[in-house]
Parts: sequence; structure tokens; C-alpha cells
Amino acid sequence: MNERIQSLFPQAVDLKTYAITNSELTIEFAYIASLCDEDTISQFISVPFVKEETSFSEQLRTLPNYNKLGEEAELQEWLLKGYALIEANGQLYALLAVNVLSNDISQTLVESALQGSQIALSEDLNKSLNLIRSMYPSLTLTIEQGSAGTISRTPIMTVFDQKLADPEILKHVRDKITGIQAEMIQASGELEKQLAGKLHHLFPTILITERPDRVAMALSNGKVVILLKGSMFALILPSTFFDFMHAVEDNFEAYWMTRFLIILRYFATFLTITLPALYVAIVSYNPELFRIQLAFSVAASRAAVPYPSFIEVFIMLFMIEMLIEASIRLPRFIGSTATTVGGLILGQAAQEAGLVSSIMIIVTSVVAISNFVIPVNTLSFAIRFLKYPLLAVSIFFGISGIAVMLFFYLVYICNLRSFGIPYFRLPGLTKSVKHDIGQVNGE
Repeated sequence: MNERIQSLFPQAVDLKTYAITNSELTIEFAYIASLCDEDTISQFISVPFVKEETSFSEQLRTLPNYNKLGEEAELQEWLLKGYALIEANGQLYALLAVNVLSNDISQTLVESALQGSQIALSEDLNKSLNLIRSMYPSLTLTIEQGSAGTISRTPIMTVFDQKLADPEILKHVRDKITGIQAEMIQASGELEKQLAGKLHHLFPTILITERPDRVAMALSNGKVVILLKGSMFALILPSTFFDFMHAVEDNFEAYWMTRFLIILRYFATFLTITLPALYVAIVSYNPELFRIQLAFSVAASRAAVPYPSFIEVFIMLFMIEMLIEASIRLPRFIGSTATTVGGLILGQAAQEAGLVSSIMIIVTSVVAISNFVIPVNTLSFAIRFLKYPLLAVSIFFGISGIAVMLFFYLVYICNLRSFGIPYFRLPGLTKSVKHDIGQVNGE
């Protein structure tokens, strides 16, 4: 039996197979360690068999814990459901030993969702594998062990679907992991920087997630997932721009509602990048773009401001960035309250002091809110940076400078690759791409 099971799971490192003998008989048993509770296996298989207090053959036949299987049983399905399989005297038995972790796993903290799974991955690799295998019970799911860090030797696991994953991507992932020269790897972000290649990438090319359902969906799309011991975040690669703009709720909402939210998401991204620069460019260079009434309104609101428009923009953006950082560092229970009150007080005080106009407060609020619409934090941080070069160009060149800078942004993004996948490639076309080996090695 064990040889047959090992041939079904040739690369499953969490598959355990044993053969033990006592004075009565020899048995073979097998189970998937990440899915099963080994205490249950010890209590119902190993200990009774070794102690020989009762006949183990009689125990197999009479106890209701064991299910008798036929010769044509699908062993892989029983194993993937959390059963331990036993062969004794040529007969197969199954013992339910599944380890249910839903009550022991913490809820998602970073990627919250109104619908779907509310549990997060664990810092323990076996628990994370338990969640992934429970959501993706595929026979072709493959797990490879490795380590990262010349000193820390942190255990990592590479998870992928052998049938769907691209062999070239797998080869590059293995080469990248083998070539890591960092001394200490203790967090998924550190591992992501080593795998990404160029440490000065502005946009993230590897998606970091805490959600097992997102991991399962990625595996079904032929992606590779990397788990790191001591971190509850998994790495998904390759990842495109559209993967980062995809929220978990997109899988659950109605079709047209989902499309509306996606369009809203992209519109908000455009606003958070361009709105401060457009404000400076129009107020300072092209006020004729406004209607007469709006132009007079903007001019009246800025009558008491002694500085040029770009100075008040920098003042407000600087305060917003400080509030965002403070909300991250403050304790969770007071963070949102403190930053909300601080934002209201600072905005009102700055306007009354004549440092900024009321229109500028509206612009800054729209920019801050739009940035939070982006579902993945790593992309949100990159988008936060993009508005500053655009703002600097608008000070000297106005709207024409904004248009040229946006073109440079598009060229830069289109030139990015995530393990050979073009960064702007549509999700449905990812599997058909021919990977450029030289580009991957040069990342």
C-alpha cells in the first residue's frame, strides 16, 4: 500500500508512510501530516498496536472508528479528506484523523472581506498547509521544502499544482531561492525583496497575502506559492498589476456590481495619482480650464493663502502622510480615533490660519480616500509615491508636464516583468505567455 500511495504523491513532503510490526502482524499506515491530527493516529493506531493489550485485528474489525475499504478505493481521495489509511492482512481501513483548525486560527487583519473565509494563514507551516489543502484538495498539489538565509536557515515551502504550474517559472523560483545570499530571512517582505531581484522596483511584482482562499485561487491559476516559517503571509508569483487590483469580494458579488467596483477602483487610483498635480497645474498655469464661477470660487478660497499653490499642496500631503503612518504605529484600539480627530483638527486649524484653502482640503481628502480603495497594501504604498514626481513636474511644466510624466509611468510599468510575465498582461492570458529567460534572470 505504501508504495502505491508514494507513487500517487511523489513530491508531497507532508505525506507520512510507516510499516510497524508486533508479535501478531505487520501493518502499513499512511497519512498527510498537515491535514491529520497525529495524536489521534497515535491513540488509535500506534499505541494499541505496540502495547498489544487487545488484538489489533479485532480492533480494526469491531471499532466504529475504522472504515473498511474495498480494493478499488480511491486512496488519494481518502487521504486528502484527512483520513489515515491502514493495511493489515491485505485489507484496507481508513481512520478519520482530520485536524480542524478553524477555531485555532486567527482572523484576517490586513485583507478583510465581508464575504468568504474569515481565517488567515498561520505562522506554523503545518497549519498553513492544513488550510491550503483543505481548500485545494488536489492530487497534483506539490510541496517542496527549502530554507532561506545563510544564518537563520528559515524553513520555507514552495507550493504549486504540478499539472498547472509553468516549468520555467518553477525553475526560476528554485534558482532564486537557492541563490539567496542574505544572512537573516525572518519575514515574507524580506524574502520578497530577495526573489524580486532588483531591490529598487517601485511596483511590487510578488503578491503578499494572508488569505488561504486567495492562495487556493492562485494555485488553480497555475501560480506558485511560497510559505515562510514564522510569517503568516504567503508569497504568490508571478503577479501582475491586475492581480493587485483584484479584491476577494470580486469572486462573490454580482457581475455588474463587480464591474462597477473594479471601474471605481481604477478611477480612484487615477485620482490619487493625478489630483494634487492637476490642482497645481490648473490653478497656476491653466485656470481657463475651469468654468468662470468655479475659477472665481477657487481664487476666492485662495485669497488669504500667502503661498503658491504647490506649497499648500505639500503642506497638506505631508500632514496626510504623517496621519497614515501614525495610524499604522498607534495601538489598534486608539489608532483610528486618534488619526480621525487629528486630521479634523489639523485641517480646520490650517484653513483658519490661512495656510491652505478650503478647496485644497477637499483635494487632499479625496486623494487620501482614493488611495485606501486599492485592495492590496503593497500596491497602495507604491501608488502613494507616484503623485510626488508628478506634482514636481506640474510645478514647472503644468498640464503638458503631467501628460509626459504619465506616459513615462506607462512605459515603466509596461517594461516590468514578474518572473517573465508582462506586468500589464491580462489575467486570462497569463498561462499562454512565452517567458523571456533573459528578462527573468535580469530582474
